[in-house]
This record gives sequence, structure tokens and C-alpha cells, in this order.
Amino acid sequence: MRIIDGLDALESLTGTELGASDWLTITQGMVDRFADATCDHQWIHVDQIRAARESPYGTTIAHGFLTLSLVPHFRQQIAELRGVSRAINYGVNRVRFPNAVRPGARVRGVQTLLTTTRVDSRTMRFTSRFVVEIEGEAKPACVADTITMAYV
Repeated sequence: MRIIDGLDALESLTGTELGASDWLTITQGMVDRFADATCDHQWIHVDQIRAARESPYGTTIAHGFLTLSLVPHFRQQIAELRGVSRAINYGVNRVRFPNAVRPGARVRGVQTLLTTTRVDSRTMRFTSRFVVEIEGEAKPACVADTITMAYV
């Protein structure tokens, strides 16, 4: 894990890859619980028999938004921003899901700090690109540009 001591240190890292998280195995149980939490029970995610028969993937796949929702988990493993009272999710500029995640696959997040903008002397807005990689796959599961507000 990278330790970043304050807003000046964060700003100095603009344009650099901050690191990669540990690998996380996506299970059918995770997919099912996400379907329950979001009321999205589309068959391609939860009906293993139908997915084996009809899905182009030959199995169920994780929701794209499940993959995106793992970004905070990955972020916590990649870097710790010290010297701030809070860092708040401000939004997402762009999200793409170029590849499906099958249950049993391992994924991880790779974070690159794209931009930093001083809002005032005690506040910074920064944009990070998260690439959610699938172990053994050339195309990532997700590419998302997230925006965070950090306050001293």
C-alpha cells in the first residue's frame, strides 16, 4: 500500500499509477447477493442453468455495477491518503465494461491518478482511473474515471 502524506504529496503524483490491489475472487454468491440488493435478477446473472444453455459466456456473469462497486475496496488496498479529515466520492466521469466477469474469476483494481485540482487551500478534487483487470484476460472488466473530494 502506498502512503500519501497530504494534498501536496497527492498533487505531486498526478499522472502516475498509484498501484494495484490484491486479487479478489468473484463468486456466484456475491453475484446473487448483489442481485438481491439491487433488485436486478436478470437471468444472465442469477440463472445458472439458463445461462449455461443460452449465454454466450456459457455461464452466469457478474453485474457490471457489481464490478464498479468494488472500486472503493480496491482503493483502500492501493493507497492511504493521510492528513485529510475525509475523502468523499464525488462521482464518475466515464465507465465502460469491456469484458464480462464470470463467477470464479479473480479481479483486481489498478489506480492511476489522472488529475488534481485545488478547490481551495484545504480542499482538493482529484480524478483517478480504475482499471479492473481479470486475471488471465487481455481485456479489463471495467474502466472507470472516479472523482473524489479530499478535505483537510
